[in-house]
Amino acid sequence: MIEAVAETAEPALCMPLESRKRAIRRLAIAKGHLESIQRMLENPHVYCVDVLRQIKAVQGALEGAGDVVLRGHLEAHVATAALRGDATEMVDEVMEAIRLR
Repeated sequence: MIEAVAETAEPALCMPLESRKRAIRRLAIAKGHLESIQRMLENPHVYCVDVLRQIKAVQGALEGAGDVVLRGHLEAHVATAALRGDATEMVDEVMEAIRLR
């Protein structure tokens, strides 16, 4: 369950609540697809292309979750980085994260 972050003197750079909720929803979809694949593979008569389609669905759900997290970060943290004075660090961090994708 998602809990509210207690307010502190310094604003924390944490993921926005709506982004977390959307990412959790997309990951639940990926989990469902992954569990479906596992069940499919227990069937000795499973058709390989059906398994590949489900794997692609998992990849899409994971990519969607990554997009949600990235958008939340850009909107909540990168867009305000100049005001905080850490724009260079934020850009470097996002560039590194994008390279990991």
